[in-house]
Amino acid sequence: MTVRCDWAKSSLLMQDYHDHEWGKTTQDDQKLYELLVLESMQAGLSWSTILDKRENFRFAFDQFDYTKIANYDENKIAELLAEPKIIRNRLKIRAAVNNAQMILTMQEKYGRFSTYIWSFVEHPIINHWQSMEEIPASTDLSKQISKELKKIGFKFVGPTIVYSFMQAIGMINDHIETCSFKYENK
Repeated sequence: MTVRCDWAKSSLLMQDYHDHEWGKTTQDDQKLYELLVLESMQAGLSWSTILDKRENFRFAFDQFDYTKIANYDENKIAELLAEPKIIRNRLKIRAAVNNAQMILTMQEKYGRFSTYIWSFVEHPIINHWQSMEEIPASTDLSKQISKELKKIGFKFVGPTIVYSFMQAIGMINDHIETCSFKYENK
């Protein structure tokens, strides 16, 4: 019998994300950027809302091609703000454009954004939670990374968003101990 983290049981889309993406390590800059944007868009909303709109985001944001998004002008931002199929929050959309520019800056400095973001840990952190209630919203490490990202110029990267991003990219494994996907990292 397959056991999942409680949050993943609300829909097939949530199950699919949980089973095939969440907590799987990735060092692909395009994927990292996509997840950073989605986590930023999720602030104040449910993750299911973001997953429901994910394909719309992909279409509206040029498949999360940060090299294109970094060059979005005011006309493109206005177009995104008028798109009813995505989250039309001006600050979040501007942050997505800004953060695409920051990804390019990090690539110039480190070769890849993933080199920088993964430098905060030697290997994925595996927590041993018995229930979802034990999982924190942020940690000292997410606060540190948030502070560093903000110092560089990233936007909408508070400690809670960063912690969720760390979970999403597999930097932190927060599957509960009884979850069938706890040690499946491929």
